[in-house]
Amino acid sequence: MKLNGSFTDFELNESLLRALAEKKYQTPTPIQAQTIPRVMSGRDVIGIAQTGTGKTAAFALPILHRLAADPRPPTRRNCRVLVLSPTRELSGQILDNFRTYGRHLRISAALAIGGVAIGRQVRVLLSGVDVLVATPGRVLDLLRSNALRLGEVDCLVLDEADRMLDMGFIHDIRKIVAKLPADRQTLMFSATMPRAIADLAAQMLREPVKVAVAPVASTAERVRQRIIRVDRPAKPSVLIDVLRQEAIDRALIFTRTKHGADKVARVLNRAGIAAEAIHGNKSQSQRERVLATFRKGEVKTLVATDIAARGIDVDGISHVVNFDVPNLPETYVHRIGRTARAGADGVAISLCDGDEVAFVRDIEKLIRLSIPVSDRRTHRSRVDERPAKVANGRAAPKRSAKHPRRRDGVSRKQRRHHDSPENARLASVAFLNRHAPSRRDVAAIAPRSAGQSEGS
Repeated sequence: MKLNGSFTDFELNESLLRALAEKKYQTPTPIQAQTIPRVMSGRDVIGIAQTGTGKTAAFALPILHRLAADPRPPTRRNCRVLVLSPTRELSGQILDNFRTYGRHLRISAALAIGGVAIGRQVRVLLSGVDVLVATPGRVLDLLRSNALRLGEVDCLVLDEADRMLDMGFIHDIRKIVAKLPADRQTLMFSATMPRAIADLAAQMLREPVKVAVAPVASTAERVRQRIIRVDRPAKPSVLIDVLRQEAIDRALIFTRTKHGADKVARVLNRAGIAAEAIHGNKSQSQRERVLATFRKGEVKTLVATDIAARGIDVDGISHVVNFDVPNLPETYVHRIGRTARAGADGVAISLCDGDEVAFVRDIEKLIRLSIPVSDRRTHRSRVDERPAKVANGRAAPKRSAKHPRRRDGVSRKQRRHHDSPENARLASVAFLNRHAPSRRDVAAIAPRSAGQSEGS
């Protein structure tokens, strides 16, 4: 299959081609061109691609084709295809795509997500469905109540597998997989491929074909990235300045926590900038309302956590602002992939305080790019100025004999910690780079917990 071919080259069902023509889909994206033939042939697939590359069609089209080629009535409380995704919004969008592509096929599809009453989902499953799109937690709820059985699943799809891992769904997924037939097709799609996901794939997939259309470290080519160094308390005011000065069509602002998202939205609204927040603590109706206003452009600024943002598939996002710099560099890549879609340009701005300097270094190492930096800090620390003096060969000032037990206001006990081999190594590296870190930055460089503070 050539990348510049057409969907007709796949020999898809005529009803699918008709639906694609109605949507004006003509040329497959790279992930679609490489994945669709493999899925149609029955192979297990690991697909690595950034958001907005057409991953859903890459698995939905061949699945619908195979269902149409082997029509049979669904069995009560069963499904033939199970698609798992981390969030309610993403699950809803996947279901919408299945229904859009299969509009001319007699194939049933249903949604099973948390945040809404389970009764209606139970009633829909009574007669069985061809395709069930669900979040892991709700699938377990349905299994416990015997409203769902998985003995006839022909195909399992794990979408956004890396985020499901981050959200702690790994144990739920293992419980679900244990109830699936061993003789099934498994498709795993992810924006990134950390080692834990690779290990999971090795356990769940049989001789999978790996399709990677972009390196994990790649960032959108048309995104202009920049860092603004700020004092932590000044982040809200700097954010307000940025939103007022930039020519913004739609802005997506990322915070690390749910509470932070609500707080930032309140600050922006008080400053006269209409903003909404979306995160896991919002009810499903609230989340749907917020996304609808954002898509329509009624609200141009949306504040979100990473988990909630996985369901945001909105064109025309001109700016992504990291109010909190992510502590995982792969998360940064995924965040800024929300802008510069469909050939448009985009801007990614990160507000970096002293505790987040190490995160920026990790990001630059991953993407192999030095991000331009501007400084909006009120006062640079005295320690920040020391490297220039050392670099010019000027001796460090002598210590006062009046206070032998303290050095620069640090006790011997504290000094022993700062003079540890690890911190000494980090300080040496910084010296060679002419950027000796402050004590605060050294602490930031020390290993941190990989998890982010966010719930389902």
